[in-house]
Amino acid sequence: MTALLEMRGITKTFPGVRALDNVNLTVSRGEIHAICGENGAGKSTLMKVLSGVYPHGSYEGEILYDGQPVAFRGISDSEAKGIIIIHQELALVPLLSIAENIFLGNEIATAGVIDWADSYVRATELLRKVGLVEAPGIPVGKLGVGKQQLVEIAKALSKEVKLLILDEPTASLQENDSQALLDLLLEFRAQGITSILISHKLNEIRRVADNVTVLRDGATVSTFACERGAIAEDRIIRDMVGRDMAHRYPDRDAEIGETLLEVEHWNVWHPEQVGRQMIRDVSLRVRAGEVVGIAGLMGSGRTEFAMSLFGRSYGREISGTARLRGKEIDVSTVQAAIASGLAYVTEDRKSLGLILEETILRNTTLAALERVSKRSVLDTASERQVAEDYRRALRIRTPSVFQKVMNLSGGNQQKVVLAKWLFTDPEVLILDEPTRGIDVGAKYEIYNIINELAAQRRGVIMISSEMPELLGMCDRIYVMCEGALMGELGKTEASQERIMSMIVQGRQEG
Repeated sequence: MTALLEMRGITKTFPGVRALDNVNLTVSRGEIHAICGENGAGKSTLMKVLSGVYPHGSYEGEILYDGQPVAFRGISDSEAKGIIIIHQELALVPLLSIAENIFLGNEIATAGVIDWADSYVRATELLRKVGLVEAPGIPVGKLGVGKQQLVEIAKALSKEVKLLILDEPTASLQENDSQALLDLLLEFRAQGITSILISHKLNEIRRVADNVTVLRDGATVSTFACERGAIAEDRIIRDMVGRDMAHRYPDRDAEIGETLLEVEHWNVWHPEQVGRQMIRDVSLRVRAGEVVGIAGLMGSGRTEFAMSLFGRSYGREISGTARLRGKEIDVSTVQAAIASGLAYVTEDRKSLGLILEETILRNTTLAALERVSKRSVLDTASERQVAEDYRRALRIRTPSVFQKVMNLSGGNQQKVVLAKWLFTDPEVLILDEPTRGIDVGAKYEIYNIINELAAQRRGVIMISSEMPELLGMCDRIYVMCEGALMGELGKTEASQERIMSMIVQGRQEG
C-alpha cells in the first residue's frame, strides 16, 4: 500500500516541556493505523499538529499528505483535504440539537437559508450509521456521554472524509457500542477510508488495526504490523511502559471488616421527566477494606445512583437512607456528603470534575480548602505542598503544579480529579469510570491506589464499563439494570457470562 500520510521529524515544545521529539509516522492508504502510548506520551499532541490545531510554524518537521507537503494553518485547512479529527474531549454545543451539531459550520443551505428538512433527513441517516435512534431535534445536552461521542462520529461522517482520526473513540462507550464502532471502522476500511485510532484498549487494537506505532515520552519507540495474538499485545505494553507487565491487576490480600456504608431503599426520579423513575429501591452495603463493583450497560442507572447519593447531585424526590458505621448520615448536599465521609470521582471530568482554566494546584485542593487554610485564610505554601505531593504520588506528568489543567492530557486530567477527592480523606470513595481514557501503565497505578485505600480500611465503590476491570479489582459486584439491582456476585462466582445473564434477565423482566 502507498503512503497517504508521512510525518517526519515532528518536534513540538511547550513552556518547560518537549511534548514531541523527532517523531516519525507513516500511514498507508486504506489502513487502520493505531497509535499507542502512556498518558503524556504525545499521541494527542501529534494529531493536533497533523490537523492544524497546532498550526504550521509552531512545530518543527514536515508533513506529507497524498505525496505533497502540507502546511495547515487551522482545522479548516485539514478538513478541506479530507482529514477529520474526533478529539477525546467532546466538542459539541449542549443547547443545540443533534442535527445542528452535526452540520455546525457545514450547514445544508441554499442562498444562505438552511434547509432544515434535508438537514434532519441526512442527520437521521448518519445517526443510523453510528447506531443511534434518537430524534435529530433532541438537544445534545440531553444525551449521555457515550451517545454524545456517537454524535461526534456522525458529524465526522457528514464531511468528505479521507483520513479519519479517532482519539479514544470508545472511552465513553459500553461494550456493545464499542464493538459496533469497531465494525464501522472495518466498513470504512473496505470503502477505502484511512483511519488513525488512538486507543488504550489493546483488544480493540488487536481486532482492527493493521499497523501500530508506539510513542513513549514524546518519541517514536516502534512501528510494527499488528499480529492477531497475545504476543503483539505484550509487545505493545512493553514498548509503552518500558517494562513487562505480567499482571494487569495488582494482587491484594483483602482484609474485609465490618459494614462501613449501608444504603437502603434508595429511589430517585428523573429531574425533568415527570413520572420517570431512574433508581428503584436500591439497597447495598460496603464493608471496611472492600472494593465493591457496580456492573451494568449504558442507561442502567449506575451514574444516576452514584450522583444522587453524593449530595443529591442528580434527580428529584430522592428517598432512602444512608448509614456510615451504623449511623444515618446527611447526604442532602455535596458539602454534607463530603463532611459525612463520602467522595465521588465523576465519569465526566471535563464538565463536572475540573475547572479547566484553573491550575493543577487549585483543582487539587478545591474540595477541601479548609485543610489548607488557617482562620479562613488560604495557606499558599501548604496548598502548594499538597499539590506537589499528589503530583508525585499519582505521577501527574507536568512541569509544574501551576500548569492549567486544560493543557494536560485526558489521563493526567483524570489523575487530578482523583487527587482532589483523595485530599478530602473520604471513608468511602465512589469511582465512576476511574480509568476511562487512561493507558495501561497509569491504570495499574490507579489500581494500586484503590488497593491502598482498601488496605487503610476505607470502602471503595467502583463503577466500570469494563467487565475484566471489575472482575480483576472487586471483592463483590452488584449488577444493575434499568435502575434496579439484579443481585450480587462474590469474587469467586463472578464472571462476564454471569453478569450478562443477570442483565439480560433484568431487561426481560423490565
